[in-house]
Amino acid sequence: MHEHAHPASAPRIWPVGALCRAIADSLEARFNPVAARGEVSGFSRASSGHCYFALKDPQGQLRCAMFRRAASLLDFQPRDGDMVEVTGRLGVYEPRGDLQLVVESLTRAGHGALFEQFLRLKAKLEAEGLFDAARKRDVPALPVGIGIATSLGAAALHDVVTCLRRRAPHVPVVLAPAAVQGSQAPRELVAALGSLYRLAQEGRIEVILLVRGGGSLEDLWAFNDEQLARTIVQSPVPLISGVGHETDFTIADFCADLRAPTPTAAAEMAALSRDVWLDGLHSAAGKLQRVTWRRIDSAMQRLDQAVARLGRPSARMGTQQLRLARSAHRLRAAVRLRQDAASRLNDQAVARVRAVMAERLARAARALDSTQLRLQLLDPRLVLKRGYALLSDDSGRPITGAAQMSEGQGVRAALADGEVDLRVSSQPRIHP
Repeated sequence: MHEHAHPASAPRIWPVGALCRAIADSLEARFNPVAARGEVSGFSRASSGHCYFALKDPQGQLRCAMFRRAASLLDFQPRDGDMVEVTGRLGVYEPRGDLQLVVESLTRAGHGALFEQFLRLKAKLEAEGLFDAARKRDVPALPVGIGIATSLGAAALHDVVTCLRRRAPHVPVVLAPAAVQGSQAPRELVAALGSLYRLAQEGRIEVILLVRGGGSLEDLWAFNDEQLARTIVQSPVPLISGVGHETDFTIADFCADLRAPTPTAAAEMAALSRDVWLDGLHSAAGKLQRVTWRRIDSAMQRLDQAVARLGRPSARMGTQQLRLARSAHRLRAAVRLRQDAASRLNDQAVARVRAVMAERLARAARALDSTQLRLQLLDPRLVLKRGYALLSDDSGRPITGAAQMSEGQGVRAALADGEVDLRVSSQPRIHP
């Protein structure tokens, strides 16, 4: 024979909503109003003005909501890790069945345990000089490669890779995966940085990004690890920290060469945009073209001047030859006049006149020959035809001695039938 429970002993079957309201009524009757003390965690402010966070201590945590009216009375901005005292009313958020404390006032009560730990480590490492600005390095404008240390599943990785693909698709990227949250995260981050450091020492990367998205103080706690901090300052290349949001600060941020407010900003700092380099190349190409044409125009002007200088000795020699011809003609006319006069003189006088005139004519002829020879010697083209060359530097200035030349210098040589560009292959030897 089976035994059946008495119907009066069966538990009451509650509709879920009614049970939530009953629990809320019990909380209201037993606890409210209530005051509590704990550490702020996961603080956020919605666009509506309402604030949401957790209040916790080592034994537990409680969800809290602070509506816009009460939040507008705050005289400070609560941050994760702040130790606060709140007053409010316990209740149940019926859509989720969550226990929550609706906060009506919030005041400071000192720093939380995690934040106190953060401040102690920060002071210790700062005293050792790990944060000194003197050891910070500038990020290269055009790195040969970029290393990234973060989680494979992190949204920050997608943001960073997307940004680098848009701004610098020509720069190789190397990923060293590691956990960015949890007890194993510091050890994995140290190992990931170590692998990137080896690539940096091989010259394959020139900047490293250490990135993670935003979160609470607990979520970012791996980046407040002392061993990780000491590993960061040992980086052989500049390291950019992009952890959390703009208002989040970690020990890693202080140790890095450069701190970015977000992971995407870290990617933007790692390399200049390709458009900047292309604009610079276009500008340089235009400048090079203008300089080249100016140099060509200047060289052509120097060539014209050189041709003009080479033509002057020959023209001068022609002028002198014409003057000598005129002098010879006058001398011959004088001789004829003297001959006419000599016919009226005696033979001895005629002989003397002829001798004197012949001597003068001979001296004039010798002077003419000497002058013509000197003019020929002054003509550079005649000198060039004998195997010599006229040397000048890139600006067209004549080179007259070995001291004006140096190894590797470009030299232009003018020959009898043209010009040739030369280069000095060794240091010139200067004779004493």
